[in-house]
Amino acid sequence: MSQPFLATLLDAATEAYRPGGKFAYHFARGKLGTDPIFRNLLSQGLIPSDTRILDLGCGQAVFASWLLAARRLYEQGDWPAGWPEAPRIESLRGIELMPRDVARAHQALGADHPTVRIELGDICACDFGTVDVVTIFDVLHYVDYRRQDDVLRRIREALAPGGRLILRIGDAAGGLPFRISNWVDHVVTFVRGHRLPQLWCRSLAEWRAQLEALGFTVETQPMSEGKPFANVMLVARVPEARQSDSDARPLGLAGAI
Repeated sequence: MSQPFLATLLDAATEAYRPGGKFAYHFARGKLGTDPIFRNLLSQGLIPSDTRILDLGCGQAVFASWLLAARRLYEQGDWPAGWPEAPRIESLRGIELMPRDVARAHQALGADHPTVRIELGDICACDFGTVDVVTIFDVLHYVDYRRQDDVLRRIREALAPGGRLILRIGDAAGGLPFRISNWVDHVVTFVRGHRLPQLWCRSLAEWRAQLEALGFTVETQPMSEGKPFANVMLVARVPEARQSDSDARPLGLAGAI
C-alpha cells in the first residue's frame, strides 16, 4: 500500500479533531497513523457496507472518523487498487465511559451526526440493542473476568444472524511482548487520567474458548506488525440463520494463527 494514500486517509480522518485542541488532534493522528488494525479492517474488507455497527469503548471515536473518511475518499475515486469497497455505514453507535472523550468525539463529529452517535455510558451496564458488527479494541482487560464474560454474552445476544464481533486483545501467553504491551497500556491509561490497579488479561486460547462456548466461529490474526507487542485480532462470526456448515463463508484472514 502506497504511503501517500495512507497519509491522505490519515489527514482526512483526523482534520476534524484539530479544533478540539492539541491532545485530541495528536492522539487521533498517533492512534490512526501507527495502529495497524484500522488499515487492516479496510484492506481485508472486514466491515461490510450497510450494517449497524456498535463500537464499545470507542474513546474519542477515531474509528468512526476513519470509516467516514475512507468512504469519502472511495466515493471521490481515491482508493487503492485491490482493496474492497470502503464500507458505507448505515449507523455507528459508540459507547464510551470517559466524559472528556465523548466531548472530543462530539466536537469532532458533531453531537447530532446523521450516521454516527457517540454516547456516554458503561459497556458493562448499557443495552446493546440489535446490531450487525461489534468492535471492541483493547478494552475488555480493563474489567474483571465476570464482567468480561457478561459483556461477551450480551454481544452475542445483540448480534443478528451472520453478524460479527471484531475484538483485539493482548495475548497473556505472549511472554516478553505481552509484558511490554502491558507496561505501555499502563502508561497510556495513566496519561489519559485512568488509575488502574489491575488489568484482567487472558491468553489467546482462553479468549478463543470463551467465544466458541458462546457459539461463535473464530479466526485470529496477529495485529502488532513489527511492534514488540502481543496483540491479536479475533473475528468471531455468528452463523447465518439456517445455514449449514458447508455453506459458511470464511473471512479469508491472512496469516491466521
